[in-house]
Formats: sequence, C-alpha cells, structure tokens
Amino acid sequence: MSEPTLLTIDNGTQSLRAIIFDLHGNILSKCQIPINDYISEHPGWYEQNPQYFWDTLCMACHKLKADSPEAFKRIKAISVTTLRNTVVNLDEHGKPLRPAIIWSDQRKLEQTKPLKGYWNYLFKIAGLTSTLKNFQSSCQAAWIAHHQPDIWAKTSKYLLLSGYLNYRLTGTYKDSTASQVSYIPFDYKRHQWAKSSDWKWQVAPLELEQLPDLVKPGELVGNLHSTASLQTGLPEGLPVIAAGADKASEVLGSGCLHQHQACISYGTTATINVTSEKYLEPIRFIPPYPSSVSGNYTLEFQVHRGYWMVNWFKQEFAHAEQQLSKELGVSAEQLLEETIKDIAPGSDGLILQPYWSPGVKTPGPEARGAIIGFKDTHTKAHVYRAILEGIAYSLREGMETIQKKTKQPITELIVSGGGSQSDTSMQLTADIFNMPATRPHTYETSALGAAINAAVGIGIYASYDEAIESMCRHGKVFLPNPENSKIYEKIQQDIYKKVYNRLKPLYKSLHFFS
Repeated sequence: MSEPTLLTIDNGTQSLRAIIFDLHGNILSKCQIPINDYISEHPGWYEQNPQYFWDTLCMACHKLKADSPEAFKRIKAISVTTLRNTVVNLDEHGKPLRPAIIWSDQRKLEQTKPLKGYWNYLFKIAGLTSTLKNFQSSCQAAWIAHHQPDIWAKTSKYLLLSGYLNYRLTGTYKDSTASQVSYIPFDYKRHQWAKSSDWKWQVAPLELEQLPDLVKPGELVGNLHSTASLQTGLPEGLPVIAAGADKASEVLGSGCLHQHQACISYGTTATINVTSEKYLEPIRFIPPYPSSVSGNYTLEFQVHRGYWMVNWFKQEFAHAEQQLSKELGVSAEQLLEETIKDIAPGSDGLILQPYWSPGVKTPGPEARGAIIGFKDTHTKAHVYRAILEGIAYSLREGMETIQKKTKQPITELIVSGGGSQSDTSMQLTADIFNMPATRPHTYETSALGAAINAAVGIGIYASYDEAIESMCRHGKVFLPNPENSKIYEKIQQDIYKKVYNRLKPLYKSLHFFS
C-alpha cells in the first residue's frame, strides 16, 4: 500500500506555497506563487482582496495535481499556516466586505478613547500607557469601525487570514488557537477568547459571535466541502487540521520543542523563538504567543522588518546586481553574497541597528534605524553586510532576554527562513552567537510544522516528539570561528548595545516625521 502524504498551504507575505510532504518530512512536490501586487491607496497601507488569496491557493493545488498526480492522490490531510495579524471582514453570507488589511500595514487610528473602569489607572502605574496607546491605534477593527462604519455594521464575521482560508476549505468558522496573533480580544495565557471584562473588548469593537470558534493545533477544523473540492481539485471530505501561524509553525518545523533550543527565523520579520510549557513574558507585560504544540507558548523576540531590509537594499542600491542576475540566471542575493564574503567581521567598523520599522516589543515605539561608523573606504557591500550583522546582533540580544526569563541556557540554534540559505548569513550568525548554527534539512520549516500538526492530528504519530523524530533532520552545521567571535563580542558589548540608548533622545525629537 502506498504511503500517505500531507498537504500544507503556507500563505506568506511574499508568496503562497502549496507543498506535499511524505511522512519523513521530505518535500515530494511544491508550487510557489509570488504575491507582489498588494493594494496601497495611501503611503504605508497594505491590503489585498481575500478572494485573491483563495484563488492563488486553488491555482497552486491544481498545479500540484498536474505535476505530481500520484503524491496528490495520496493526500490524507491538509493544514494551513499563514502570515499573522492579517484581518478579513465577511458579511452574513461569508463574502468579503473590503480588502484584507495585511500585517505590514502602518495606518493608525488617531482618535482613541480612554478605557472605562480602572484599566487606564492600571496601565499608568505599570508604566504601560504607550503600550496601550499602540494597541488602540494599531487595532484594525477599531480603525474600520471609525472610518468605515457602514462596512463595520455589515461585518458578520471578523477573521484572521488563517480563519478565512479554513472557512473557504470547510465552510465552518473555526480557526486554530495557535494562529491568534493580532489586535483582537484573545487571552494569550489561557488560549481562548478573553473574558467579557477584559480591556481588549473595549479597544476592538467586536462581539464574541463575530469571531470564529477556536480549536487547538492538531485538532480537526472540519472536512473539505464540495465547493472547495471542485475549486481545488482535492477530494471532498479531506480532513483539515489546525496548525499555527507562520512563526509558530517554523519553530515546530525546526524541531524546537524545548527551552534549550532556539529557532531563528530569517524571514520578512526576523525572530528568535523558544518553546515553553510555562507562561513567561519575554518582555514585561508583553505576552508569549501560542505555540503550535497545544498548551505551550512561544517566547518571541522580533526585528519587525528583519530580512525585508535585504529586499529594501536590493531595490534601492543593487540595480546592477538585479540586472546581472537576470543575465546569469542566479538570484541577486547570490551576487551580493559574493561581494561581501571577503569583508572582515564587523564590516570594517560599520554598525547598523535594524529598527527600520520598530514593532511594539522592541526596542520602543520611538526607535528608528541607524548606521554609524562610515568611512570613505566603505562600499555598498559593507552596508549589505552590516544589515545582516545588525539583524543578528539584535536577535542575540533577544536570546539573552529570553534566557533571563527561562533561566535556561540556550545550547542549540536552528536557523530557518529564506535568509538561512545564505552561507554568509549562517556563518556570521554562528560567529555572533558564538555557538553552532544549524540549518534544518529544508528551509520550508513553516510548511513542515503545519504538516507535523496534520500528521499528529490524524494519528500517524502519537506525539510531537515522535513526529519530530521522524520528520525533522539537521542539515549543514556552521561552527563559530573563535577569532571572529571575539571581534563580534567586542562590537556587541562595547558599541551595539550602547547605540540605542545614546540615540533614543534624538529619535524622540524626530517624532514629528512619523
């Protein structure tokens, strides 16, 4: 009898990937469709028609069916992992009312109201007034209700992208607890919708019935209904198993289940994550996100724009490399890597802090990016290397913060995401962290994590430990160079850690340019 296969839909920021895995974590077939045409009616806005994501999903499934009919025929379950904090408004018939607001959207609600009751006082004495303000101004539901009240009045269901795709597959309004990373009334400690008394209900003008039912990762969301079967080419009744959001799935797909293991994700948002059985706030009053393993938490430190900066650099400064890449049939990143491989650690004294678009957590809402140490001998290649080093410096700070919380030394470093395919990035990561940096056997770790949820969900494996043992393997290991690590340690302690506090007053003075 032929071995079952598993299908994962991984809807990321830059592409949607439909991937068929075998039970050993090997990719049997893959279809990747770029997502480039986001709608931006105003500077900093990023939207997309939800139907576009569904059409892309269906297109990818049909391509898999055509390319790999045997593997496609043996699919026994499907799971969905998506980018986080991307919201969809549906009417009473399940039709989108407006474009989905994407996680990278920068619009803010300027007119926010004080919270009722004692909440404002509690936030004030805890020194979290700015955190509350950020949640209020960033809450997409509040923005839509204020600026588009007619649309909000028609909103029957308010879903994250994961919930929307699960709905299109199954016809049911259900979503995974491990996908609920957004400005919504979610209880991050208990992995359920917040109690009615919670302050988040005052900020997001939602009713409980507008939100989906929650299921745990590894549980059944529903079965593929007839319409979805016709549109995707998948068999009707196929189990749809709950997975986690992209970062949570990457952690699971990298095999990082324990507190001594850290998963670095070099993606659009660069992160370092550690799985914990306990609720521990990586930064005070900022909750850990739900893990793809039910009942667990993901302690996360992030560089909000992360490897987006590589694309930024490529678009702004690497026009020659982009043209040459077309002529040679290689990526522009490969050509850029050639230009920096002989640059010494520390980029000849050029230091970069990668807060091009600071998030809520770190280092603060006033932060901006900084590059210091320019000399006339520096080239654009030095800037490119400084970007890679700066992201790694920041994530190392994050690792140190997480270690203080868990009181558990991190001894294993797994590096995933598109940036992990760069040998230079992997080596400088090993050098900056001064520990071995390991690639997983596939960089499609987010999709693999979702496939692991599916494998456990339909009973192929009895536990996540067993599934990881069978489906996750190590690829190339990069060992730290002791001399390079000494240089990076000096830069990290003597320069990098001091830059932000020295520049913070100037960042605050630049607020009128926000």
